[in-house]
Amino acid sequence: MAYGETKVIRVIKGRRPRVVVIGGGTGLPVVLNSLKDQNAEITAIVTVSDDGGSSGSIRNFINVVPPGDIRNVLVSLSDIPNEEKNIFQYRFDSSDSFFSGHAIGNLIIAALNEMHGNIFDAVQSLSKMMKVDGHVFPASNEPLTLNAEFMDGSTESGETEITSKDKQIKRVWVTDTNNSETPKAVLPVLAAIMQADAVVLGPGSLFTSILPNLMISNLGQAVRETKAEVIYICNIMTQRGETDHFSDADHVRVINEHLGGHYINTALVNGAKIDMDKFHPEDYDEYIEPVRNNFKGLREQECRVITDDFIDQRHGLVFHDGEKVGEEIINLAFEAMSRKRLDEEIDG
Repeated sequence: MAYGETKVIRVIKGRRPRVVVIGGGTGLPVVLNSLKDQNAEITAIVTVSDDGGSSGSIRNFINVVPPGDIRNVLVSLSDIPNEEKNIFQYRFDSSDSFFSGHAIGNLIIAALNEMHGNIFDAVQSLSKMMKVDGHVFPASNEPLTLNAEFMDGSTESGETEITSKDKQIKRVWVTDTNNSETPKAVLPVLAAIMQADAVVLGPGSLFTSILPNLMISNLGQAVRETKAEVIYICNIMTQRGETDHFSDADHVRVINEHLGGHYINTALVNGAKIDMDKFHPEDYDEYIEPVRNNFKGLREQECRVITDDFIDQRHGLVFHDGEKVGEEIINLAFEAMSRKRLDEEIDG
């Protein structure tokens, strides 16, 4: 189907393709909105190690999983009227010293966490209220702390502290913020990954939005074991303090190294030239340069490559074109569904 044509919703055995998207940050809702439009059965598994902004402030005061990424994902999958979404997203301005910088949705999520006693049940309750089409699962039921080892052998804890060091990161891992227990994902998270047709990583910050989820031991194991197509949406721009001068193959290599093998089946990478004259430094101050293509490096990692002009430059910023990315994901999900059906027929 050519880009821009009217979509025809396809089904196999009477069900929608099951797509699990894992990550956080501003890129995740772009992909989710597109998948929702294409009638996918969506599960969003959201990072819980953010410690900056309103999320970090709330986390410090009441010891709750950071709600910011969860809030944005809920809105992207919600079917409530836009006016109600805008209320949920409203952020108090700086003139209010007590609420300054806080989004109303963050406060609601924190309150429901207190009422239910855990973030997972809180988000499921709020999903019903917001008429979410799909599932939104926190990656962990407990707040996690991100830890990093740099190439020089030094270590640091906390997302904000790690990225502020402006050092090349060697590896990351997560720990439970409140105790010494090994971080775990709850069973619905694992079931969604194992039952998926496609598992999508990204787009988002490599070391602080994607890898923290995969470093939750049983979640990472589910990604290794799933029969779903594991897809990585490569970032368009490198990110200061995380992926300075990285190619697309470098992004995939780091994920595979953390997972312990070649587990990325397909990478969606941008092949179009970016007109940097359209942008101003203040619009992308944490980004350095376009991610370089290294198709040979991707193939060496047994990774299928789909390249296209995946850039949406209509808004004066470098974002993924959600419609194009979503169409590729759906096509890959249907391929995986067909393979599963064939395997079942052979086994049966």
